Amino acid sequence: MAGSRQYPKMILVRQTFERPQITDVRAAMRAEMARLMPFVKPGQRVGITVGSRGIQNILTILEVAVQMLKDAGAAPVLLAAMGSHGGGTEEGQKEVLDSLGITEERLKAEIVTCNTGKEIGKTASGLVAYMLESAFAVDAIIPVNRVKTHTSFKGSVESGLLKKLVVGLGGPPGAAQFHNLGRSELLSPLLLDVGSLIIEKMPVIGGIAIVENGYEETAKIVAIEGKNFVREEPPLLEYSKRLMPSLPVERIDALVIEEMGKNYSGTGLDTNIIGRLRIDRVPEPDSPVVTSIAVLDLSEESHGNACGIGLCDFAPKSLVDKIDRKATYLNCLTTTFVKRAFIPMYRDTEEETLGIMMERLRQVPLEKMRVVFIPNTLFLTECYVSEAIAGELTDTSRFEICGEPRPVTFDRDGRLALRLSPRHS
Repeated sequence: MAGSRQYPKMILVRQTFERPQITDVRAAMRAEMARLMPFVKPGQRVGITVGSRGIQNILTILEVAVQMLKDAGAAPVLLAAMGSHGGGTEEGQKEVLDSLGITEERLKAEIVTCNTGKEIGKTASGLVAYMLESAFAVDAIIPVNRVKTHTSFKGSVESGLLKKLVVGLGGPPGAAQFHNLGRSELLSPLLLDVGSLIIEKMPVIGGIAIVENGYEETAKIVAIEGKNFVREEPPLLEYSKRLMPSLPVERIDALVIEEMGKNYSGTGLDTNIIGRLRIDRVPEPDSPVVTSIAVLDLSEESHGNACGIGLCDFAPKSLVDKIDRKATYLNCLTTTFVKRAFIPMYRDTEEETLGIMMERLRQVPLEKMRVVFIPNTLFLTECYVSEAIAGELTDTSRFEICGEPRPVTFDRDGRLALRLSPRHS
């Protein structure tokens, strides 16, 4: 049912994306943090939010913030601000922070976990602004977060400083209101309305917004005064979208992803990359269009949370066996996007798994088959493409063809031989 003759030959391609990069992150952070220091007074307890996964150079950024606050005579406090992540418990929050290297020993600042939120007001539309109790024990608040497009909704603001206030520092009740709203087109307006109310009610003196390029490098660090979040965050989001990586083409018959996981995307598989949402009553993106998706492994960093597994069609049993159903179901129930936890068709080996994927595409002539292999949905600079696709990649400023066509083969255990991720080769 599976064999190399069923597959088109694959060619290694290197993609080039726009690559603005800060070479001295520490200096850039000092310069931006200095813009917020006039709002800090000696003796104040200043809360810096922590808890977002996958931000490059986050420890350096936090170290600078902590030291500059100390130099100003203030007492920096790191506030766990991760909504319902970590299971919505203080112990779970601590585990997440430890896994990110965010510890009191490393950053020389107190870390405060908290899972109890309380209402601080309502918007004109009746939405509630929640705030963790830990936020009331500080004199000033500085959210720190990466600004990027979200995997479940679109709008003028998505992931960023406002979301860190509303959902992260809003704790479990803030996260629950956000996820329970149901209609994705209402989520960005919620962030604007509730976020504005939080800024009005709480001492949010400013925030540090981080933008990364398509190579997961720090491209920009920007300090924004709290009163300016609503105006200044949207342009940063548009800039971050311009820097995003992408698949080499928009129409694909078969996409093979070596590994999924929470360290690559909160959804396990970045919906913006694969063109799938799997949200009830929400239309799928127009592009890219991928007929079949196979995922081969779940990252160790996910600790069994396979949120997003339902976005793919095929997977080997070895991946399915790694799934912590409790963690996966909790994640998907919290977001209300339960289809993302559905188990795809699976077979005993990768060879058998890709074999049934190819069986689905049996009506596509082999010489015309559009196949792409990627390591995950975060790092896309290198990928394998079938010969039918390689012939279209004529833009030499964007694509570099590396080597000759190679057959798709498997080892004696049925593992795919063509690998891009070092830890799976």
